[in-house]
Amino acid sequence: MGVPAFFRWLSRKYPSVIIECNENKQVDADTGRNIYEDATLPNPNGIEFDNLYLDMNGIIHPCTHPEDKPAPKNEDEMMVAIFECIDRLFGIVRPRKLLYMAIDGVAPRAKMNQQRSRRFRAAKETTEKRLEVARIREELLSRGCKLPPEKEKGDHFDSNCITPGTPFMDRLSKCLHYFVHDRLNNNPAWKGIKVILSDANVPGEGEHKIMDYIRKQRAQPDHDPNTQHVLCGADADLIMLGLATHEPNFTIIREEFLPNKPRPCDICNGFGHEMDKCVGLGATAPTSANFKPDVPIGAEVKFIFVRLSVLREYLKQTLEMPNLPFEYSFERALDDWVFMCFFVGNDFLPHLPSLEIREGTVDRLVELYKKCVYRQGLSHRLGRCKSDRVQLIMTDLGNAEDQIFKSRQRREEQFKARDKARKRQERNQDHGSLNQSAFGASAVGPNSQQKSVGNYKEEGRGTP
Repeated sequence: MGVPAFFRWLSRKYPSVIIECNENKQVDADTGRNIYEDATLPNPNGIEFDNLYLDMNGIIHPCTHPEDKPAPKNEDEMMVAIFECIDRLFGIVRPRKLLYMAIDGVAPRAKMNQQRSRRFRAAKETTEKRLEVARIREELLSRGCKLPPEKEKGDHFDSNCITPGTPFMDRLSKCLHYFVHDRLNNNPAWKGIKVILSDANVPGEGEHKIMDYIRKQRAQPDHDPNTQHVLCGADADLIMLGLATHEPNFTIIREEFLPNKPRPCDICNGFGHEMDKCVGLGATAPTSANFKPDVPIGAEVKFIFVRLSVLREYLKQTLEMPNLPFEYSFERALDDWVFMCFFVGNDFLPHLPSLEIREGTVDRLVELYKKCVYRQGLSHRLGRCKSDRVQLIMTDLGNAEDQIFKSRQRREEQFKARDKARKRQERNQDHGSLNQSAFGASAVGPNSQQKSVGNYKEEGRGTP
């Protein structure tokens, strides 16, 4: 889940942190499939990476039930989609030493409550959606509309089965073992690297298993501090975890963020309209006025690099505090910054209602934090938090809560007023165009100067 809206805030505040991935590929003219360059060649991104870590749940979910294209028809197609995604990521990063694939195991107790509520809600929403799809299909068929064949009831994929202990996860683990053995034996780029697969039988979330592995490697006497790490995942909290490792060369690879990504209709698989506006195949459904996709329909998703080494340089400037009465440590201040960002939202603790990323919360917390440091010092030492200093930040935040809530209410009222005025203006424009078309008469002939016949009562001239 991660921290809501954090990545959008980060990309706007520190745009140089993000760069596009460069992948050399060609398209097969016969099959239309991508042909990627030999991964044994030098990396086209200008840097050679050592270790690639895959948070597999971020790959499994979009491959089994994608939101921007029709879902796979069966489990075999899902497995092939997962294999192709791993191959593509491997071809972009081209790790030279290690590939670590981690699937979420049994979650920590602190996250189980959130998982339980989320999955019950997902099951309820899925049932309601299937009933709605069946109703709309029946209505369209009764009107003679053409529709694609309906999925068989047994073919419906329940995303809740992406859970440790399910038969689906057992089959997925076996397929991934086959995939790894095949690549190690047949792909030259995989030879000579170490591959670790931590499946759902190993407890803990995938990202935490990855972080535990990195910390253990850092503790080894032969660890190379210049190791280039790449972690794949879309959760914003991966950025926090990457910073918390204090590795100088750490990069996140993730899908490009597109806020207005087109989604297909659940009835006809077309784009540009909602399910309740569908009119079937071969007909033109009314396109939503807000349908302005940022990416062409059917385009392949792009990947980007989030360079945490650059973000560290930005944060050095942001967290700089001159004239402190004690020795300043950026690494300890970085731990404090990561700790404060989790106040805004995380998977284990409920976020504070007064903190919203979109309202500049991170900058406000940094200001309160600097005041606290000048009074009592840094909050973290040797990875442990000093609660008395955190309490100072919370006290200052509590004093500002009234003003935060009042400002939020004022913005909401202004938004409602603007929205109401916009709707009133649209109604007036529609009413004006209706009057003109209903009562207006166009002049006849090229030289005619006849005026439109208006409503005499409105003009105050009485009955004609």
